[in-house]
Amino acid sequence: MSTPYIDKEDHVEKSSDVVWHLASVSHEDHVKLNGHKPAVLWFTGLSGSGKSTVANAVDLMLHQLGAKTYVLDGDNVRHGLNNDLGFSDVDRIENIRRIGEVSKLFVDAGLLVSTAFISPFVADREMVRAQLKAGEFVEVFIDTPLAVCESRDPKGLYKKARAGEIKNFTGIDSAYELPKSPEIHVETANKTIEACAKQVVEYLKSKGYLTVKGSKDIL
Repeated sequence: MSTPYIDKEDHVEKSSDVVWHLASVSHEDHVKLNGHKPAVLWFTGLSGSGKSTVANAVDLMLHQLGAKTYVLDGDNVRHGLNNDLGFSDVDRIENIRRIGEVSKLFVDAGLLVSTAFISPFVADREMVRAQLKAGEFVEVFIDTPLAVCESRDPKGLYKKARAGEIKNFTGIDSAYELPKSPEIHVETANKTIEACAKQVVEYLKSKGYLTVKGSKDIL
């Protein structure tokens, strides 16, 4: 589906007095100190697919390798930064826009930041990719069949959506647009969480993201 139109009048014009302040410690300084390449690991998939679980397993592995990391989880962010947003298409777009901006700041600080959001629209994911340099956006498609996600239903959301108690639920009455060419395609139905996480870390190793000196290989 196409991204819903948002009227420009709904947005406050940016003041010409707002300029980007150059920090004393540069992006390059952060990267050199951290000892590895920064990137956004953008985990996308249906509710119940295992995005947060795999993202946190990856984060633990990276932490054990000595990498500087952080996880931005969809539910956690809605407790604070995005607690004013609902689940309409327009609010979902704004949710991802904000996360994209926060992720960009983490990358500027030289971190490997994992984001676990359904992020159902291709255009929104590509919008975040376009804000970053080549190689700084790694799309991780957590590919789990709807039937499997619904059978798991860890929060009981599918049951409520089927009963009509939740509207605009992705996969039921709101669309999920499949990634066109994700950097990492993880099929979780017949894999352990550890195997899924290792697949992501192996990709990062093979592409030269992990160059932490003195780290112990956990794989």
